[in-house]
This record gives sequence, C-alpha cells and structure tokens, in this order.
Amino acid sequence: MTAFWQLEQYGDAVAVISEDETQLTYRQLAQSVSTLAEQLPARALVFCLCDNSPGALVGYLACLNARAVPLMLDKNIAPELLQQLMDIYRPGFVWKQDDAEAGTYQLHDLHQPAPEMDDALALLIATSGSTGSPKLVRQSYQNLLSNTRSIVDYLDIDSHERAFAWLPMNYVYGLSIINTHLAQGATLLLTNSGPVQPTFWRFLKQHAATSLSGVPYSWEILKKLRFTRMDLPSLKTLTQAGGKLRPELQSELAAWAAEKGLRFFVMYGAAEATSRMGFLPTELSMDNPGVMGMAIPGGKFALEDESGTVITTAGQRGELIYYGENVTLGYATCREDLAKSDERQGRLATGDLASCDENGLYTIVGRKTRFLKVFGNRVGLDELEHLVLKAFPATECVAVGRDDNVQVFITDAAQTEAVKSYLAQTCQLHHSAFTVKGIDAIPKNPTGKTLYRALEALCD
Repeated sequence: MTAFWQLEQYGDAVAVISEDETQLTYRQLAQSVSTLAEQLPARALVFCLCDNSPGALVGYLACLNARAVPLMLDKNIAPELLQQLMDIYRPGFVWKQDDAEAGTYQLHDLHQPAPEMDDALALLIATSGSTGSPKLVRQSYQNLLSNTRSIVDYLDIDSHERAFAWLPMNYVYGLSIINTHLAQGATLLLTNSGPVQPTFWRFLKQHAATSLSGVPYSWEILKKLRFTRMDLPSLKTLTQAGGKLRPELQSELAAWAAEKGLRFFVMYGAAEATSRMGFLPTELSMDNPGVMGMAIPGGKFALEDESGTVITTAGQRGELIYYGENVTLGYATCREDLAKSDERQGRLATGDLASCDENGLYTIVGRKTRFLKVFGNRVGLDELEHLVLKAFPATECVAVGRDDNVQVFITDAAQTEAVKSYLAQTCQLHHSAFTVKGIDAIPKNPTGKTLYRALEALCD
C-alpha cells in the first residue's frame, strides 16, 4: 500500500483538527478509515458527498484503502445535478452526512452492481467545478502518488506543517493539500469557513496554521480584507493556483512575502493532471509578474503550433503540452467509460496557449477552448448554456466572458435576475461570478453559428 494511505506509521501525531475542535491522531484516523474500508467491496463505485470535515476525509481515504472508486462531490450539489450523475453512473454506495445528526457521515448501500472498471482507476473528479457535468476525470493510483511526491518535493512539506485546508475537498487543489500533508505526517486544519467570516481567522490563529492556499479570487478578497496588515506569525507558506493571478497582485504578494520572510508560490494545474503541473519558485515570483513558471519535478512542458510542430523559439506562442506520470487516464462521460484504460499515455494537451522565455519560464497567454476558471472552478460555457436553456426554455442563451466573470446573454430581458440567481444557486458559485444581460437577438453568421466575438465586444 502506498505511503499516504499508511496513516498508522505516524502514530499519535495529530492528523486532523476540525472547526468544531474535533481532533484525530494518525492512529485514530487510521482506525476509522480501516473500519469503513471493511464495509466497502473492492472496485465498488462510491459517491462521496463531502465537505471539509473528518467524516468526509475518512470516506475518501477508506475508498482508496479498499480499492473502491470514489466520485468526490460537494455535499451541497444541486439535487437535479446529483440525480443526473446518479442516473448516468449508478453508484453502489453513497457516503454522506446523516440528515439527523450534523457532522456524522453514513454509508448508504444502493444495492447496485459495480460497473466494470479499469484496475488502475482510483478516483473520479468532475471536470467543470459544480456545473454538474457528467464528464469526469479518471485518476489512477499512480497519478495520485506521483503528483503527491512532486508537490511535497517542491513545497518541501514535512511533519511540522499545519495546513489550513479550507479549499473544497472535491476540488483537486483542495484534495492535493490533503494528500501531500497526510503523506508527510503533517496536521490538517479542516474548515468550511471563508475569509470573510471571523471563524476563519480565529481558527487559523488558534491552531497556528503554517500555510494558506487560494485561487485568484481568494487572494483578491484577502487583499480587500488587508490581509498583509494582519498579525499571523505562524504562517510560512502561501500558494496560489486555480487560474491566473493578476500580475500586479502577484508582485504585491511576492514583495510582501519576501519582506516578511514567507514563501509565496504561484502554481499551475488541472484535474486532468491530477492537480499540479507547474510552479514558479518563490525566489522568482517578485521579478516575474504574470509568469506561471516551470514544470514540477518529474514533469516536462513543451509548446506546439497548430500543425503539432514543437516550438523552440523563445517568446513564440503555442499550445502548452505537459508530460508526466500525473497525467490522468482520460475522461468518462458514462458508466461504461470507467472500464477504459490509459488513453493519454502521460501526455496532456492542456488547451492553454503559452509562451516560454529565454530562462525556460512559461506564461499562460490564453485558451483554445470554451471554458473559464471561475473562483478556482473550471466552468464549461457550453454546459452552462445548456443549464439555462433547460431551466428557461423560452429564451436563447449564449455564455462568454473571462476568468471569474461569466457574461451570459439572453433574449428575454425580463428573466435576467432570475437567470443570475439560478446560475449562482445551481453552480454553487457567488452571484458576482455572473453578469446576465438581455439582448434583442443572438448575433449569428449566415450558416447559423453564433458570433461569439461580437458578444465578447459587448462585455464589460
């Protein structure tokens, strides 16, 4: 069994402290994981409806130990989206909170035969944040182990770390924080609070968190809260991923971190690469605003032009290609896809356009495909349009925009507020992520294809 599942090796070291002050040693966590794992048949498909709590963590780890395959989902996923996934994948078990007793998780046996699954398959993660897409990323045991080792390496994580784990467990960035710190016998501080809540800061200070992670939107909020003026002496490491940080804010955070003797890492990743693919070493962060960095240990980047030819000229743009053991097996869009073997063979065409400078540092400059990073969640614009059209069949809808700002155009102006409220609730994203505008007609070319650029010109 691989290292980060061998929890008992860390004995009485504290593994988890939760917001309600529940504490578990590694020995206690291992026992809880073992007890649940004994109830799970090998290769069972399990839906884990999770939050950042010990119960959710036990469910995730028990699935891995039992060689059952979990699909990690937000416990607050919209019921209609959950039902869609249930209908498509037909899980044998659901691990979720007890309705009668808050914080307590229960295993529900749905008496559904297990699907045929590839033996390497370890974990399923939704691709599009919380938009309820049936498209899942198939991650292997080797993917998890390889990416965990790489991240531990470049972040230099050891048993003395106390990671502030507030990013969702069903999100690969949040899950990677859990994996890397459990692998090293460190302590996880699990919370469901956000930075605008006093409990967030009280918990961070009380338990002396040593690291804090966030997506670009998180750091924008922290800037507004004057985070850099706070007295947080325990913090040693700051990390950012989940989209491109504003170059100005990157420089500001890097300069402040350097002044305070902290480490600040800009990182790049995707669910298709388990979690991380690239990082910018902390000593380079201040002098390279907007730069993503280099490949993680064990990985490699390349750039290709539209014909697939490798680009070797510094400064020339191309599609970013990543090679590494953390490149996942491929996608699943239906139950039968779980039987597929490794379709990517260690190569991932990211869909991101990038350039590389003379020092071998990469900068993301755009995207080839129609998805955005919204507060750290990847949102497929085509899938979002489908949601609106299904809920509001009387209107036409087109979604465009940029990271952290989805612009939705509809032909029924009277429904703008209703559509905005629906998207915020259904996608479990803050309403500020969406701008909904009424428009007389969707611009199209003579063949009936939507003119997206004409709409992008109308964006704020």
